[in-house]
Amino acid sequence: MNDPSNPSSLPASALAPPLALAATSGPTPARLPRRFGLGTLITVALLSAGLAAAAASLASRVRQATDAAPAGASDVVTTYQCPMHPSIVQDHPGQCPICGMTLVKVEKAPGRTAPGKAARAEPRILFYRSPMDARQTSPVPRKDEMGMDYLPVHEAETTGQAAVPGLATVEIDPDRQQMIGIKITEVTRGPVGGAWRTVGRIAMDETRVRHVNLKVPGFVEQIYVDFIGKTVRKGDRLFSLYSPELLASQDEYLLALKTRGALAKANDATAESSSADGSALVAAARRKLSLWDISEAEIDRVASTGTPTKTLTIYSPVSGVVTKKDVVEGMKLEAGAMPYEIVDLSSVWVLADVYESELRFVKPSMTATLRLNAYPNREFKGKVVFIDPLLDPKTRTVKVRLTFPNPTGDLRPEMFGEVVLHTPPHDRLWIPPDAIIDSGADKLVFVASGEGKFSPRKVTLGESDGSRVAVLDGLTLGERVVTRANFLIDSESRLRASLAEMSTSAAARGPESARVLPGASAAVSASSAPAPAAPPPPQHPAAGHAP
Repeated sequence: MNDPSNPSSLPASALAPPLALAATSGPTPARLPRRFGLGTLITVALLSAGLAAAAASLASRVRQATDAAPAGASDVVTTYQCPMHPSIVQDHPGQCPICGMTLVKVEKAPGRTAPGKAARAEPRILFYRSPMDARQTSPVPRKDEMGMDYLPVHEAETTGQAAVPGLATVEIDPDRQQMIGIKITEVTRGPVGGAWRTVGRIAMDETRVRHVNLKVPGFVEQIYVDFIGKTVRKGDRLFSLYSPELLASQDEYLLALKTRGALAKANDATAESSSADGSALVAAARRKLSLWDISEAEIDRVASTGTPTKTLTIYSPVSGVVTKKDVVEGMKLEAGAMPYEIVDLSSVWVLADVYESELRFVKPSMTATLRLNAYPNREFKGKVVFIDPLLDPKTRTVKVRLTFPNPTGDLRPEMFGEVVLHTPPHDRLWIPPDAIIDSGADKLVFVASGEGKFSPRKVTLGESDGSRVAVLDGLTLGERVVTRANFLIDSESRLRASLAEMSTSAAARGPESARVLPGASAAVSASSAPAPAAPPPPQHPAAGHAP
């Protein structure tokens, strides 16, 4: 057998070259025709090169589109930022350690800039401060004793100092303005009428109080007004009184009348002088009864009847309400007793308290209005009639007396109400009351100066009617002031001012004045030290050699 692995065992024909075989196998076959020419090969090569170039270009474009794609799917950087303190940024939800507000979620793509805006340079960090105590600063990042990271203080936060001590200009972007609800109003000119509100107490008009007293002793026979609070009119009967002295005075009056008549009938020479003496005697007796508050009608009745009356009726001298009654039937009254007190309530006083800071606006004859809880839909009108020249040292207020007409008796003494004092309107620059921040010593407003900047400014205020406040100094016509969320801007402005002051003092002291806590310094040193180099890997001996 022929062994294929052994060439010597193969036949000679298998080892012969192909040409030799062809020569020995018989006649040469016909030559095959050529199917592809040189031009075809060149065309195919060019097409292949073009397809390769197109594929490379398409791959490059896909790669560029992938790199420039928006970061909404996987490249979005999500942070949480305080709306009032932009320097407070965290990578997880939480609350601001300064103001306690909930951090707002912020999503942005790294390395991209909004269309039409140039990329801003990263603000320079001046120093780092504690989130719990702004007085603790450090020139390098570190943690406080509670493990909280120090916050960076940028250069923009310490610039923009305003003319008001303790406040700084604040810059807020439009998105954050809308988030915190800032509202801006222009300074306008118009009529402003002063209106000051205070509390008033209704009191009796002291000029309309009348006491009914007796000038002759006697005994009470009958009472016609028998309770306090009863309304009486002028001339109404109050009580009847029996008085021996009054009865004797009536007898004297009747005797004088008889004497005058007798003397008038005499025909002698002294009749004329005697008649004059009789008339004088009658006049004296009648005057005595009048001085004892006996009415003219009662005296005429005694003269016409010629009989004295045992009891005498006492009538009300004024119209009003009985506010005091110290008499009962059968009671003996001495001369000078005051059985009744009657007050005319057709007009009442209102006593109001005015603070000394508002006293310059109150003038006599100033109009006022009064509102009561008993009549919420009614408004009573009156005017100022008296300003107390003395100030109450305990309440630091001045009593102002106002008079109000009370024809229906609805205004009752000791009722409390709200008194509004009005002054005539004047043409002034005015702003809404919500724009004013009262710091105690000054009145402040925040002026919108454009480009998101808000500057504090002191103002001098005038009168106010509750919806408008007159501005005497500090603002000009057309300027814009903040009327909503101004307290948030005020807190941010004070924080910026304190940071600017600390940065100035830190620059003067140098970085060595920063406060470093003992426990945290070691942690900072450990974190800032370079990591130790890894030990070199052990060297293994080569194969075939002993260790």
